[in-house]
Amino acid sequence: MTNKSLISPAPAGLAPLFEPPYFAVMFTSQRTAGDAGYGAMADQMVALAADQPGYLGAESVRDAGGLGITLSYWRSEADIAAWRRHAEHQLARDRGRQDWYSHYALRIAKVERAYGWCAADGTADPAAPSQSREVQP
Repeated sequence: MTNKSLISPAPAGLAPLFEPPYFAVMFTSQRTAGDAGYGAMADQMVALAADQPGYLGAESVRDAGGLGITLSYWRSEADIAAWRRHAEHQLARDRGRQDWYSHYALRIAKVERAYGWCAADGTADPAAPSQSREVQP
């Protein structure tokens, strides 16, 4: 298996599971009222991130009150650092602090284990030793 080997593809809205280890960036934010160009910039950043070396995928949700969580997955901490230094991403972050967020928190974690389940797999626990599609480094 290569470093970007899939454990399993993902249904719409979820990032695929890749062979660990890799890194997760957890961005939790509280939006301010109004769009003020946020939607367009968010779409632009998703597309731009997908073109960066080491990018594996992302998942994002936001509730009606503006609380959002975005998880992005990266092959290495160096890839995350390069994304943070990207000029367009820097401008978007600056704009976020100015116009779009009242608060945010960012966390980075190493993914050392990953597994998944879908209805087609049946009802067995996907983490059970005899059933597991879990992959560890």
